[in-house]
Amino acid sequence: MGKDIFPEQIRAARGLLGWTQEDLANASGLTVRTLARIESAQTTPRQTTLEALSAALEAAGVEFIPENGGGPGVRLAHKLSRP
Repeated sequence: MGKDIFPEQIRAARGLLGWTQEDLANASGLTVRTLARIESAQTTPRQTTLEALSAALEAAGVEFIPENGGGPGVRLAHKLSRP
């Protein structure tokens, strides 16, 4: 079963990272047009496309928070400080 992520989570994740659509498109192997259509909910992406997006964002430090009563969300991963 794949990971469900929503357009709002993708936009929020880019915001946390300070990434443009072009940055995320390059990191995920998508076109800017495809990403813009996904983020504006003009299309329903394939599972492989969602996996590419989540992999790129997670590699950059984003954690996806599933629906848990308060709605889905995103946050930056906690990084352990080095001694």
